[in-house]
Amino acid sequence: MTRANNVLMMLLVVSTAGDLGAQGSQDGGVRVDSIAPRSADVETVDGIIKAFYEVISGPAGQPRQWARDRTLYVPGVRFVSLGTRNGVPVASIMTHHEYVARTDPGLVANGFFEVEVDRHSDTFGNMMHVWSTYEYRGSADGEVLGRGINSIQLYHDGSRWWITAVIWDNERPDNPLSPR
Repeated sequence: MTRANNVLMMLLVVSTAGDLGAQGSQDGGVRVDSIAPRSADVETVDGIIKAFYEVISGPAGQPRQWARDRTLYVPGVRFVSLGTRNGVPVASIMTHHEYVARTDPGLVANGFFEVEVDRHSDTFGNMMHVWSTYEYRGSADGEVLGRGINSIQLYHDGSRWWITAVIWDNERPDNPLSPR
């Protein structure tokens, strides 16, 4: 499992997507107010990938940036965490709401810092597929606790980038990252 499952591999966490009313909503007990996206977050692929990692990262006790996170995704986005159970591949499919509900307690309680360490992208028309290799830690300068790859699908609507889906898997003995 990856991205937040990294934490709940360190705890077991995951995400959700749903529409927000003007007043905001509760994501697993976490209030998420509706906000406008930051231009720097959505104008470029570099900006949206940077924001993708920043919103879930932070020290123990610090609330995560779920309102900012929600601005990165199309309504109905799906998060898919891959892993194995009893040696059998499994996929946990979540909405943004489910992801927040599953990941927020572990991320805030333990601290979690995920950073991109490599990227490969392919583009066709207004769509892009990003293979983003990451590593995660419990503190900003702590030891690396794990690595994996986020597969991120995006599209450009003529004025900004949107993430349409994210699927990830963590490195493990039966699933090593390539040397590059």
